[in-house]
Amino acid sequence: MDQTTVDLNGVRIYTRRVGDGPPVVVLHGGPGAHHDYLLPQYDRLARGRTLLYYDQRGGGRSPVPRDTPVGWREHVADLEALRDRWGLDRVTLLGYSWGGLLAMLYALEHPARIDRLALVSSASLTAAWRDEFERRLAARMARPWVARARAELTTAGLSRTDPEKYRRLAFALSVAGYFHDPRHAREMTPFRVTARTQEAVWQSLGPYDFRARLKQTFPDGTAPRSRLVHGIYDPMPLESARETAALLSTGVIELATGHAPHVEATEDFVRVLDPFLPRA
Repeated sequence: MDQTTVDLNGVRIYTRRVGDGPPVVVLHGGPGAHHDYLLPQYDRLARGRTLLYYDQRGGGRSPVPRDTPVGWREHVADLEALRDRWGLDRVTLLGYSWGGLLAMLYALEHPARIDRLALVSSASLTAAWRDEFERRLAARMARPWVARARAELTTAGLSRTDPEKYRRLAFALSVAGYFHDPRHAREMTPFRVTARTQEAVWQSLGPYDFRARLKQTFPDGTAPRSRLVHGIYDPMPLESARETAALLSTGVIELATGHAPHVEATEDFVRVLDPFLPRA
């Protein structure tokens, strides 16, 4: 494993390389999160290939000053600069959640640079589907058991007697709505989201709808090889994944999970992606 920080486009970007073989660039979600919460499960895909991770600008180990722009165009430009720095003529992108949308935005801006697209629990191509995701997630987080569990955790006194366990349980409750079985939330590596970055990205996208542009950029039969993986119980609507898949002339591999199939169904996650990604 190799970790380093690189200077590009006026910011410092943390990168992590693991494995050996054909490269795959991994795009984490958020926006404003960091790659750690994809681990250790995503590293299972490093057998026979190199996984290139990085913390996107404005999140994780790639912090930026408050006056530094962090909109979607800056994120696409950073990815292009990294592709050039890594010496890759064409790239295979493995994007999770917001990272899936970032992969598609990059493909729209640099279609000749795409070899393959693997989109896992991808954010949608339209603001309307994203609004529906927010509605469904809010409804899940408003379920009575979540409030009861939070109250019980607070009164248990763990914050004093076992702060680390308290933090892990509190984090699991904060992401419970993303899971089909909330008990699996405890297995996700905790992460934090930089709110300013998250807000700036969605604000830069506005009331977006990239369906027509995707169809224009990749007319029937010309889309790059693509594989979409999505949870049946994901608050990110499965219908949005099916819509994206149709525009990319492919289908969706549907798993019985919520928004984090790498956590809820690790073996299935590896099984469906490993044959698709390039390998030695």
